[in-house]
Amino acid sequence: MGVEEGVVDEYTQDGTVDLKGNPVLRSKRGGWKACSFIVVYEVFERMAYYGIQSNLIIYLTKKLHQGTVTSSNNVTNWVGTIWMTPILGAYVADALLGRYWTFILSSTFYLSGMSVLTLAVSLPSLKPPPCHDLNIENCKKASTLQLAVFYGALYTLAIGTGGTKPNISTIGADQFDDFHPKEKAQKLSFFNWWMFSIFFGTFFANTVLVYLQDNVGWTLGYGLPTLGLFISVSIFVSGTPFYRHRKPTGSPFTKMAKVIVATMRKWNVPIPSDPKELYELDLEFYEKKGNFRIDSTPTLSFLNKAAVRTGSTSPWMLCSVTQVEETKQMVQMLPILFCTFVPSIMLAQVSTLFVKQGTTLDRAMGGSFKIPPASLIGFVTISMLVSVVLYDRYLIKVIKKWTKNPRGITLLQRMGIGMVLHVILMTVASLIERYRLSVARANGVVQNGGQVPLTIFVLLPQFVLMGIADAFLEVAKLEFFYDQAPENMKSLGTSYSTTSHALGSFLSSFLLKTMANITKRNGHKGWILNNLNESHLDYYFAFFALLSLSNFIVFLFISKKFVYKAEVSDSIEVLTRELKGATMLAQSKQEKAER
Repeated sequence: MGVEEGVVDEYTQDGTVDLKGNPVLRSKRGGWKACSFIVVYEVFERMAYYGIQSNLIIYLTKKLHQGTVTSSNNVTNWVGTIWMTPILGAYVADALLGRYWTFILSSTFYLSGMSVLTLAVSLPSLKPPPCHDLNIENCKKASTLQLAVFYGALYTLAIGTGGTKPNISTIGADQFDDFHPKEKAQKLSFFNWWMFSIFFGTFFANTVLVYLQDNVGWTLGYGLPTLGLFISVSIFVSGTPFYRHRKPTGSPFTKMAKVIVATMRKWNVPIPSDPKELYELDLEFYEKKGNFRIDSTPTLSFLNKAAVRTGSTSPWMLCSVTQVEETKQMVQMLPILFCTFVPSIMLAQVSTLFVKQGTTLDRAMGGSFKIPPASLIGFVTISMLVSVVLYDRYLIKVIKKWTKNPRGITLLQRMGIGMVLHVILMTVASLIERYRLSVARANGVVQNGGQVPLTIFVLLPQFVLMGIADAFLEVAKLEFFYDQAPENMKSLGTSYSTTSHALGSFLSSFLLKTMANITKRNGHKGWILNNLNESHLDYYFAFFALLSLSNFIVFLFISKKFVYKAEVSDSIEVLTRELKGATMLAQSKQEKAER
């Protein structure tokens, strides 16, 4: 008996396998040994991505001669697409190829897009001639062919990230077995250090790469991120012998659609009072597939109609309790997802209007050195890194003594703190912009759009506050959507986080264009113009502060009603203890009978 238990304990108990589908030994694969390759990959990949994204608005305005609203919206629309395509990537991973092969295939698109983009910024024939006129309207615009090549490369890159973003973090989390106490504890810290790796790569992009783009050249500034991406993919592939994998379990969208259709078709069918009367598959079925069976819960009870037996066995008329519960878990997270759209709108301002503000200020730092406006995003990174470390190493230890929660506070509480910080952040940004405009008026540089005699570091508070807010909101958001998703839909759960960024970016484009048009009516100049010294970004940021406050109030109401899913691993442990107790009792009775 003892030998058998030892053998079982050598293998992972969460259904993970190697690439050939064989069970994996805990000592050979997974854990931090495997995650080290994945975390290092993320450092280089984020360096590549933010090497493009952080300074994109500067390239669009300075090299492609686009105005403030057009360039800002082109950035946020592209970023929105970057974050939306992971839904497709999650579908392919969960239903067809698995996370590993989806990631590998998508990386080829990613590298292709980066390579063509480097050519687009390097060859003179693929960009309009230089223009130094302060009025962009007087500069020659990019041709249709030039725009087609540039945006074609950007959106090819976006397709590639669609397969890498939702799967790489999930692959990392898969390296820890929830049924092993030590690995489960390690997994709690994984997402904090995952974000740490992201922002470490981001910091390099926002400092070194941005400086090279502004002062040396765009060829080198884009060539290095492309090389960095190649290195990152190579590092990931080199760790293949150490990874644990999960088998594709079918399309999560189809599974959820079946539950919803079955519920609608049986809308008038009563739900039995005893959950055991609902349809469920045998435990052996789930064990063979390495999946988990989930008991029925009262949450969103109307969906239980899908599991009510009516005589038909069609999968569009009868669904298992586990399938119903998985759908419930994904549906239940939707209101929380909606509440993250507004914070994502705030985040979109960092690489657009915040950077544009920096172009109007004094960027000199000793002698002839000028700090690139996009480099201030590096302070988001620094404050994020410091906040994550302080939270993970110190705050959690103090808070959990009172809360008895291994995370210190709940994930939704952590997200709520981040939302409060966003209200403070946009209020501060509005006041700083109001001060910048007053200095511009005092020095007569409103009409000509000249440099405002004010150091660029006056913008520092809004960048630092964004980093601190990210340490609470973004980390908790990623972990929440992964943690609360069913075991078979983790990639889709992770894509909820990316969808939040996507729709936030698209909404940012919509709001910017709408407010720019509305505020120009009745003979007014408008809030957002090409000349920021004539604009009223202070009003725009104040509007965002009120929007964030309203969103936080809604979030409070929704989060109070949210019911966290039960830990599957904990349920299994309880069940195992009960089965062991029953077995021992049966053996005892048998021994007494034999005597």
